Amino acid sequence: MPMSSTSPSLAGSGAGDAPRVGGDPEALLAGLDPEQREVALALRGPVRVLAGAGTGKTRALTHRIAYGVATGVYNPQQVLAVTFTVRAAGEMRSRLQRLGASGVQARTFHSAALRQARYFWPKVYGGPLPPVMDSKLPFVAGAARRNRLRIEQATLRDLASEIEWSKVSNVRPDDYPAVASARGREVSNLDARTVAAVFASYEEVKREADRIDLEDVLLCAAAILAEDERVAAEVRRQYHHFVVDEYQDVSPIQAALLDLWLGGRDDLCVVGDPAQTIYTFAGASSHHLLDLPRRYRGTTSIELVRNYRSTPEVVEGANRLLAGSGTRSVQLRAQRPSGPALQFHEHADEVEEAESTAAQIRSLVDAGTAPGEIAVLFRINAQSEAFEEALASRGVPYVVRGGDRFFARPEVRQAVTLLRGSARAAADRTESAATVVDAADAGVVGLVSDVLAGMGWARDAPTSRGNVRDRWESLQAIVDQAASFVAAAPGGPGSVTVSDFVADLDRRAAEQHAPAADGVTVATLHAAKGLEWDAVFLAGLVDGTLPYSASLDSPASVEEERRLLYVGMTRARRDLVMSWALARNPGGRASRKPSRFLDGLRPESPSDAVRAARGPSRGKAGKGKARSVCRVCGAALTSVAERRIGRHEGCESSYDEALFERLRAWRAETAKADSVPAYVVFTDLTLQAIAEVQPGSAQAMLAINGIGASKLEKYGDAVLTLVAGGTVTADDDQPTLD
Repeated sequence: MPMSSTSPSLAGSGAGDAPRVGGDPEALLAGLDPEQREVALALRGPVRVLAGAGTGKTRALTHRIAYGVATGVYNPQQVLAVTFTVRAAGEMRSRLQRLGASGVQARTFHSAALRQARYFWPKVYGGPLPPVMDSKLPFVAGAARRNRLRIEQATLRDLASEIEWSKVSNVRPDDYPAVASARGREVSNLDARTVAAVFASYEEVKREADRIDLEDVLLCAAAILAEDERVAAEVRRQYHHFVVDEYQDVSPIQAALLDLWLGGRDDLCVVGDPAQTIYTFAGASSHHLLDLPRRYRGTTSIELVRNYRSTPEVVEGANRLLAGSGTRSVQLRAQRPSGPALQFHEHADEVEEAESTAAQIRSLVDAGTAPGEIAVLFRINAQSEAFEEALASRGVPYVVRGGDRFFARPEVRQAVTLLRGSARAAADRTESAATVVDAADAGVVGLVSDVLAGMGWARDAPTSRGNVRDRWESLQAIVDQAASFVAAAPGGPGSVTVSDFVADLDRRAAEQHAPAADGVTVATLHAAKGLEWDAVFLAGLVDGTLPYSASLDSPASVEEERRLLYVGMTRARRDLVMSWALARNPGGRASRKPSRFLDGLRPESPSDAVRAARGPSRGKAGKGKARSVCRVCGAALTSVAERRIGRHEGCESSYDEALFERLRAWRAETAKADSVPAYVVFTDLTLQAIAEVQPGSAQAMLAINGIGASKLEKYGDAVLTLVAGGTVTADDDQPTLD
């Protein structure tokens, strides 16, 4: 399946740019498509380019600059090209050099501002520009102490992010409470006045230490230009022509700095894609891009619509995702040959989803796709652990991009250390044997929950976003893993201890630390922006995760979540697989729904049919009540494990033990044939429920916790045959009635 991102016969993203130093200027236009050529010929601003994903915007920009230099319209030393990442700036410089436009400055906003501030600061204020701090966290911590606050590391990171947003949005500490209230800003459990007080103290601590932060770099450069006309005139004599890439990500302070560079002139070319605006939480706004024609009369507006990256199937899916939404976007037109259809997979639980994804990736790698041309993308960092485990177990190399591997995260390392200490303490106590008796809930899971509660974990997720929520998700993943570990214990729930669980965590950590130079990319959707792969797996696409639960209170935030999925979809060149799990853990209640963004994209799934069959009268309250009552004694069920099997553990089991043993034997054969752990097929609790309910139809099977559409499709016929008294083997997979 390996394919190049561009075709030699197509005007693509620029990989085929050849050296043209001293060549005919018209040759620079030869390889461009009509819209790219229009950009290259629009040498005088203002120019706005709306460039869809994969349409070759960097190619169009660099050829525009090179054509302007080659025709003598531009002096290369008077051109400033600005983008947002060091990688993008370096790529732009390399292309310009190959095209014969050496001498053009291609920098990030911060790099250009720092260069100017360092040069002019001594002339205007005397003395050197203060050093730029390496990290805000020590200064934020000092500010918190001045306000007599004891704040954990995750909250400090959230405060640092909020201070960054305030500064790039030109919000001062005194104004923060009113602005935060108006815009729905929230930091952990701190009220806006407390945040404002920490913000003000942070500025004091920073000044006393004679340091500046990255936002100050922009503010200092803007202040020099605004306050000293001589400096402003010198900068404007230096730079006559401005080009800004990724203009949809411009913050208010960056837009203000750009205006100061221009000084009332309009020789500006901006390029961006409103459909890829996914950083509004950090101060970015697509309004600067969309409103440019209102600010500058006579703006030339051009749309790049020819997508050279993805197959028609991927492009059509991306277009349909945004159709009718509130996001302004270009209608992409695919230029590549047709490829495979989009894949949509529904799974019973996250373990099954990860195992299935890893199995598909293993098949792609075995068929010749380089691991580096494959990506698994999800909404939040905490989702990575299951995929790291599944890939490692199949020997597939991977790299986590834009964040630590699961077991390298500070909160996870701390949790494992505390659990190890708790396990040792339990082993030293004479009453430790009694602790293991009810390991299904009050034992291992209960002890794990108690230990993590000491780190701030709670059963209910925090309502805030940011690092506090990320930390909670990581700790929740450990609690969920403990529940799965107990449920899958070969000797039953009472046969395992916290020490056994810690040993399992250590095994997982060891298996996931193998180095991977050319590995499958495992990353969040935010970290994937600007990248592309042959095959992309978008996982965990359920409501509450995408769109993220913290975004549901704002239509604008929900729309940004849709754009995030659009970014993920348009990373794929050929294969695009989208999946979701109806439950978090094996045996868990299948209460999740596929992401609302997939409506109109995906075919009907088995869970859709089940929900339709239940009808509107069977809401959540009714289902919750039915599952909370013991089917034997009729009393309320209190633990997760009891609700899974539908009865108290102390009540006499009503399941058919002979059928249960037949199901276990079949499961063992099936797991061996599929090379997966037995619990991936079905947990013991699910097998008990099958033996107790003895379903006679597919619909009856779907009503059992732990059985979703995917497992019904894989194993439904075999299970129904076993329940009916027939036999089935994993070798032929052909059920027969005795």
